[in-house]
Amino acid sequence: MKQLPRVLIVEDEPAIAELIAVNLLHGGFDPVLAQDSVTAQRELDANLPDIILLDWMLPGQSGVSLARQWRKQARSKDIPIIMLTAKGDEPDKVEGLDAGADDYITKPFSTQELLARIRAVLRRRAPEAINDTVSVGALMLDASTHRISFKDQDLKLGPTEFKLLHYLMKNAERVHSRSSLLDKVWGDHVFIEERTVDVHVKRLREALGDAGAMVETVRGAGYRLTNQLPGAALPNRSNL
Repeated sequence: MKQLPRVLIVEDEPAIAELIAVNLLHGGFDPVLAQDSVTAQRELDANLPDIILLDWMLPGQSGVSLARQWRKQARSKDIPIIMLTAKGDEPDKVEGLDAGADDYITKPFSTQELLARIRAVLRRRAPEAINDTVSVGALMLDASTHRISFKDQDLKLGPTEFKLLHYLMKNAERVHSRSSLLDKVWGDHVFIEERTVDVHVKRLREALGDAGAMVETVRGAGYRLTNQLPGAALPNRSNL
């Protein structure tokens, strides 16, 4: 018999947790409940879930803090996380996504929407098991070790900036619109404004330092990662 996808529900309100669990069970999932960060970590240690539904406001350690912690742990860093919260403002959504969440759903929500989001995240995460290494000029990214370097100097990027850079490097020299970057990096199931891309591109450039100039703005079109650094010396034709 095929094993049902295991869903860890980290929610401190019993009525909401039970409602979600019942609907997940009917939707073809295997729900597991945890009311706080300690119980959630215990469940995670005992049996890795296929996806985590994580409430923002928890007793003790917050959901955002917990997401950051799990993203740093080798065993849990690739588990998809959907953040559940009453915080619906864009800065809160950005914070949740930056903490490592794959999606964000605001309370109150319909169970059908939640089930659709879960299926969408699982579909999109399935092919991401490839841990490749990609380089563009002196810029190198190793997805398996989550390391980036430029001219052999290590760089530190946040999780969203890492995903953004990875995609741009794998598709170097191509122009990508803001909407296409939202679909490919954040996922077409995530509903955030296109200007959020600008914020993360700015952060990416700052984190890349001298290599930040490789991320070009193409007026009226979007962004492109190029190996042609501005100001690079052109060949002296008199010597050709």
